[in-house]
Amino acid sequence: MGFLDNLDNNLKSLESREERGRGRDRDHAVRDAERARVRATAPYVEQLRKGTFTAELLNEATRIGHGLRTKVYITWLDNTLRLEARDHRVELKPTAEGVVAQYFVNKQPTRQERVDLNGSARKFAEKWMSSVGPRPNVASPE
Repeated sequence: MGFLDNLDNNLKSLESREERGRGRDRDHAVRDAERARVRATAPYVEQLRKGTFTAELLNEATRIGHGLRTKVYITWLDNTLRLEARDHRVELKPTAEGVVAQYFVNKQPTRQERVDLNGSARKFAEKWMSSVGPRPNVASPE
C-alpha cells in the first residue's frame, strides 16, 4: 500500500504543478495584454493630460458655465478627464485608437464619439454645454 499511496501523491503533486503553471501562464498573458494596452494609449494619455486642447477645454467650459450660472466640476480619474454640469457629464478617455468622449445625462450613458485633440476645444465645449442648456427660470416669491 505504501507504494500506491506514494504514487498517488506524486500524481496529485504533478497535477497541481500543471494547474499552477497554467494559472501563471494566464497571469502572464493578462499582464502582457495590459502592458500592450498601456503602451498603445500612452501618447493619447500624454496629449490629453498636457495638451493645449485640454487647457482650452477647461477654460471654455468654465467660461460657458459661468454664463449659464452653472458650476462645472472638473475631475481627473486616473487617465480619464470628467466634466460635470448639472445632471450632464462628459468623460474623455484615452484608448489605443485615440480619445473617446462618452456623454451621460442623469448618470445614464447617452452617446459616444471620438475627439480630435488637434481640433477646436471651444467648439467641443460649446457643443457639450449647449446640451446642459440655459438655467431654468425660477419664479420669485411675491
